[in-house]
Amino acid sequence: MNTSHPTGRAAVGPAGHRAAVATETAAFVAVLDGADLSAPVPGCPEWTLRDLVRHTGSVQRMFSVLLRRLVQEPPRSREVELDLPAAEDGWAGWLSASAAVAEEAFAGTDPDAPMWAWGVDQHARFWMRRMLFETLVHRTDAECAVGRRPVIDPVLAADGVDEFLTNLPHATPFAPQVARLRGDGETLRFRCTDTDGDWLVRLRPDGFGAAPLTGDAAAASADAGVEGTAADLLLLLYGRLEHGANAFTTTGDAELLTRWFTNSAF
Repeated sequence: MNTSHPTGRAAVGPAGHRAAVATETAAFVAVLDGADLSAPVPGCPEWTLRDLVRHTGSVQRMFSVLLRRLVQEPPRSREVELDLPAAEDGWAGWLSASAAVAEEAFAGTDPDAPMWAWGVDQHARFWMRRMLFETLVHRTDAECAVGRRPVIDPVLAADGVDEFLTNLPHATPFAPQVARLRGDGETLRFRCTDTDGDWLVRLRPDGFGAAPLTGDAAAASADAGVEGTAADLLLLLYGRLEHGANAFTTTGDAELLTRWFTNSAF
């Protein structure tokens, strides 16, 4: 997947995440115009396009409930009022309404308000950022389902790579295979070729962690590495592309890369 001209990575922040949720949802809704909702979704095996729409809108509505309540502990139930459409031609409007529910929740919530989150950032802004990348990745899934070639803004894509790598160590409750990512100091490097995004992951006996590489640290070597555009790296981390694809340059320990990608998807 190719994106537009190279650009430097910039901090996106809650305001950017909020705006991008609306933009990405609108792009998703546009895909549904005239689409066969029973079409399979390549990026989500066993799902139809209808399933993808329902999942994306449901996530937006569920996260919105968490934001409005500023929950301080993991919710005991994920059940929320979905207001599902009564007719088959209502799914596009329902997804648009889901984004409106999210926008209302964003407007009434301080991004810096402390709240429970499954990832690193225990503030409301975690859920705004998480909602964006749930929506963005599934927007690309929808486009692939109807035969379109997705395009992702490089700055958003780099932010998404950072969000994924930062939070992945905490994803074991719903992605238990992540617990297999252990080691004795082995390192993997993920570098964007069209932005300044550059990260080093270090495997430890008790887990792993990721940190941005900047300045002199960016010259450090790693046991294995993958380079590609920010958009391609984002889709790679989410399992939509293979690391052996022509879009990527890989270096170092091939077995380490295979182990990472076998256990890191969620």
